[in-house]
Amino acid sequence: MTLPKLPLSIQNFAEIRQGNICYVDKTELVWKLVDAGKAYFLSRPRRFGKSLLIDTFKELFEGNRALFEALYIYDKWDWSKTYPVIKIDFASGTLQSRKQLDERIEIILTENQQRLGVESCNERADIPGKFTDLILKAREKYGQKVVVLVDEYDKPILGNIDYPERAAEVREGLKNIYSVLKGQDAHLQFVFMTGVTKFSKVSLFSGLNQLKDITLDENYATICGYTQTDLETTFAGHLAGVDWTQLKTWYNGYQFLGEAVYNPYDILLFISGNRRYRNYWFETGNPSFLIKLFQQKAYFLPNLEQLEVSEEILDSFDVEAIDPVTLLFQAGYLTIEKAYAGFSGQFMFLLKVPNREVRQALNSHLINGYTQTLASEKLKIQHQVFDSLNQGDLPQLKTVLQRLFSGIPWRNFTNYGPAQFRRLLRQRPLRLFCESECGHHPGRHHQPRASGYDRRVG
Repeated sequence: MTLPKLPLSIQNFAEIRQGNICYVDKTELVWKLVDAGKAYFLSRPRRFGKSLLIDTFKELFEGNRALFEALYIYDKWDWSKTYPVIKIDFASGTLQSRKQLDERIEIILTENQQRLGVESCNERADIPGKFTDLILKAREKYGQKVVVLVDEYDKPILGNIDYPERAAEVREGLKNIYSVLKGQDAHLQFVFMTGVTKFSKVSLFSGLNQLKDITLDENYATICGYTQTDLETTFAGHLAGVDWTQLKTWYNGYQFLGEAVYNPYDILLFISGNRRYRNYWFETGNPSFLIKLFQQKAYFLPNLEQLEVSEEILDSFDVEAIDPVTLLFQAGYLTIEKAYAGFSGQFMFLLKVPNREVRQALNSHLINGYTQTLASEKLKIQHQVFDSLNQGDLPQLKTVLQRLFSGIPWRNFTNYGPAQFRRLLRQRPLRLFCESECGHHPGRHHQPRASGYDRRVG
């Protein structure tokens, strides 16, 4: 029996449905969204299937019935109606200035005009004017309200996030186009926006309050990502005989207040890579900016586990005031372990690193960023610490740690008092060494050794 192909690097719904390619049916949740409301916002980490979801909406509203045969939504949708769809996609390329952003928006609007077969009345109009004109002309030509789909709405900002002034400038350019949606609400049938992060409505959407945020809505927790059932059905042939416990440990654990999901990118590359356990998702994006933030704020790394935060911290942020924890959560390096009501009635979250892949890779990158240690030297120290712990050889562990500390140039601390010295040492992630090798939970199995050094310094 020939197994269906994997949808590797395919974000086109028609290509998947027309070929012998695995597809996880998300149309039940798509139907619920369309049936229940009009305008939505969804934040998910990169490589989670947001672009495929956007393309699914496009094909649905354009009435491409054959593509949905045998799917949940097939006998529920009114195929007699078709709608003009405007698609805005910032996924490709890097825009390094407001000028480049405006040029890209002009190209996007022109492409939509050509695809829909409408002409602009005023080529000299500004961007909001051209977008407004496109919506009105599309509704007039097709006799139906317009659908607007926005993919990677925040990419131009994230591409400049370590340059705050440039990021703020780009943000103002995006407000130019997103603000149109509020004024044209009467002409819109459906709006769906996706991205990695969630910027505040005040800073970016200029009062676009009709957007319902489903990022942490348990009803749509699995709209992106693969569930355990998805793997055991759609990918049953590809994963026959797999060690489910190990697979979950490595790639499951992303929690959005509903059923936990796997990262689709990890699963597809795990299967195509002869089931080798590697950091597939993490290797596609280096969180260098996050490491810079942690260094600047002297953040205590073990606090990433069992971190208690309020809903306000996870909700949104602006480029002028970025909380590293917010960015870590929205980018997928942290996820929700538990939600509960705090002592004041405020909604609270207990966060954790989602799985072994993220923990192992994040620890490795943070160690590299904090210590500038050569990879070969770091690996040698990790092995020595790991071997000492595995063998229960405390004298050897003491020797390794003493050697590690003795390698810190004393001149670095000539002007440091005890309190400053302690704070600096906490920036050196001792508890992360064994985790990068053995996958143990940092701060639980081996915490006393590292924290003991903290207490004795000074």
